[in-house]
Amino acid sequence: MIMKDYKADEGLQGNDKIEKAIAGLQKETTQEMLAHTLTVIRRRMKDAGQLIIAVEPPSGDGQLRLEAVRTEDGKNWWVAFTSFEEELKGGGSVKSTFLTDIDKLFELTLQTDEIEGVILNPWNRTIMLDKYLIEIILGKTA
Repeated sequence: MIMKDYKADEGLQGNDKIEKAIAGLQKETTQEMLAHTLTVIRRRMKDAGQLIIAVEPPSGDGQLRLEAVRTEDGKNWWVAFTSFEEELKGGGSVKSTFLTDIDKLFELTLQTDEIEGVILNPWNRTIMLDKYLIEIILGKTA
C-alpha cells in the first residue's frame, strides 16, 4: 500500500474519519449510521478539528462572506470541506479558502437566519447538516 507523503494542516488531520463515516452513511442510510456520523463529527469538533470554507471576494464593505449555495428548493447553505482533496473534486475555479474551527462554523450557522445549514463535501462524501443536526452535534438538543 502506498501512503501519501504530505503534511496536512493539523486541524484537518483526523477528518478522514468524518469522510469514512459519511461513506458508511451513504451505503446504509439508517438512523444508527446517521447517529454514528454525527458522533464522529462531534468528536472531531471536540478535538479542535477544522474544516475548509470557501469565501466570496470582499464586496464594497470589505467584509468576507462565506460562500453559499442555493439548493433546488431555494434555500441557502454554506459549504465546507474535510480536506483539500475533497474541495478539489468540484473541479470549479480556484476559490479563496480558509480553515475554520468546526464549532465556530456551526455556531455561526445557527445564528444566521438566511442560512439553512452546512453542506459538507458537496462533490463526493456529502452530508447536509441542517440546523437541527448541527444542534445535535453541538449538544444543544435534549
